[in-house]
Amino acid sequence: MHKSRLGALIIDCQFDDLRSDAKFWSAAFGQKAESADEQVDPKYVRLGRDSPDVRILLQQVDHPSRVHIDIETDDLDAEVERLQRIGAALVERRPKWVVLEAPSGH
Repeated sequence: MHKSRLGALIIDCQFDDLRSDAKFWSAAFGQKAESADEQVDPKYVRLGRDSPDVRILLQQVDHPSRVHIDIETDDLDAEVERLQRIGAALVERRPKWVVLEAPSGH
């Protein structure tokens, strides 16, 4: 059987100033936001980089702000099949990830 785990909590921010959003979420979670110099991609800011807790990322997006989770797995096709079997709907398939929607619309 393949293995899966919660990979990250992603906060999608439809906001022009991601650094400003990072200040808010950093204070809200009590986790330091990576500096602008540490950012690998300007559309993402990681919180609590050295924290053993779940990874939290802010992602600048064009769609309305929302939260989504990333599930990491050692067998993407098997995990997609498992989640669809329990009610997930396929939204989009990308080369390295798949976007699914829960029955509740999340």
